[in-house]
Amino acid sequence: MTTTLTPDICVIGAGSGGLSVAAAAAAFGVDVVLVERGKMGGDCLNYGCVPSKALIAAARHAQAMRDGTPLGIGAVEPEIDFEAVHRHVHEAIAAIAPNDSAERFNALGVHVIRAEGQFRDLQTLVAGDIEIQARYFVLATGSSPFVPPIPGLDKSDYLTNETIFDLTARPEHLIIIGGGAIGMELAQAYKRLGSMVTVIEIATALGKEDPELAAIVLKQIRDEGVVIHERTEITRIVQHGLGSVQLSLKSGDGSETIEGTHLLVAAGRVPNLRGMGLDKAGVVHGEWGLQVDSRLRTSNRRIYAVGDATGLQQYTHAANYHAGLVVRSILFRLPARERRNIVPRVTFTEPELAHIGLTEAEATKAYKSIRVARWPYAENDRARTEHRTHGHIKVIASPRGRILGVSIVGAQAGELIGVWALALSKNLTLRDVASYVPPYPTLGEIGKRAAVAYFTPMARKPLVRRLVNLLRKFD
Repeated sequence: MTTTLTPDICVIGAGSGGLSVAAAAAAFGVDVVLVERGKMGGDCLNYGCVPSKALIAAARHAQAMRDGTPLGIGAVEPEIDFEAVHRHVHEAIAAIAPNDSAERFNALGVHVIRAEGQFRDLQTLVAGDIEIQARYFVLATGSSPFVPPIPGLDKSDYLTNETIFDLTARPEHLIIIGGGAIGMELAQAYKRLGSMVTVIEIATALGKEDPELAAIVLKQIRDEGVVIHERTEITRIVQHGLGSVQLSLKSGDGSETIEGTHLLVAAGRVPNLRGMGLDKAGVVHGEWGLQVDSRLRTSNRRIYAVGDATGLQQYTHAANYHAGLVVRSILFRLPARERRNIVPRVTFTEPELAHIGLTEAEATKAYKSIRVARWPYAENDRARTEHRTHGHIKVIASPRGRILGVSIVGAQAGELIGVWALALSKNLTLRDVASYVPPYPTLGEIGKRAAVAYFTPMARKPLVRRLVNLLRKFD
């Protein structure tokens, strides 16, 4: 027999965005149904942020043992137990998993259904033997690895982020297809853990980032021994038995062949939208995401979308941000509008690369006049004491000091970008940033010094100097 449920909200997908919507709505006493066909916690917990950052942490410790000489600590080559590294990664997942479990959400008052959901019509979702006719639906279906149409790839044993963290033995030579954030993070991590690593990128590695700052990251990764082929096409892939894969490459320098033991596809992600019956639900969509308005509503005004399903910014924190907007819109009818310029992104390499707002190239196209302020880590006392002087901050602003974008490359860039995320979300100016007092000695002073540097040229203006000289006469 078919059971019919009529909740206020039905959330499809138990990743970060979907869980945030469900938990928030349930906290206000709203009747919520959550539908999930796979693992609770979605990609971030099981295949993405959590395992990758756990792996990166292990790799960073290994590298620290090699890099102690400048601090007076003898460099040693670490003994790496890759099976223990694998155990560490999965212990991190297991420690966080209870927060995202079906049991916890059932206890919060959310009706969790473990089945695949498919729309039957404009207002009905079928999940197993249950029909759900909700007042509102929220699509939080996440994304999956994009597998490029490379000849021979479909006949090869390749890894994605959904399978690479299952490895219990270290790859001897890992070849990575894709030089974006995921590809470069894992390239550096596996190299530091003892693998040979080669990255193949058809365009430019870290191509979304400001080239000035990306170059610093790529130089460091290359210096550590990762081979990066940019503007290189893979013309064919051939699997030669277990543990042997051959790639034929073509670039401006000619053709060559490389061989490795493992192949990782990190060429981007596509939203999980197939098989959902979106056409029956009247939802306009494409291969790279759903069509949504500034309130994250789809073409069916009763259906919202958050996170990777939108095809917009594929970050866990963006999904959580979307969730907050949707909850405000559905529960309180508030005019919550998405602002993409306040969502930061971080590439967790070493040095880290963080960004928010517009890059210099984007700002130059959008505005008649911009100003750029920089400040190096080498001029920061805390960075000096820790011998972490590699990198700088770059602030893009209007002539009046309106913050347009910020990029940081260096130690803890992902933490330092937080102040600038707050500044952009609250429409603060560089004058506001220049007036705040960071503790000494901290890396946080770098941001304040960049803001102060923006105003330094004013001290050289004749009018300002005449004013200062005039005021001196009134002592």
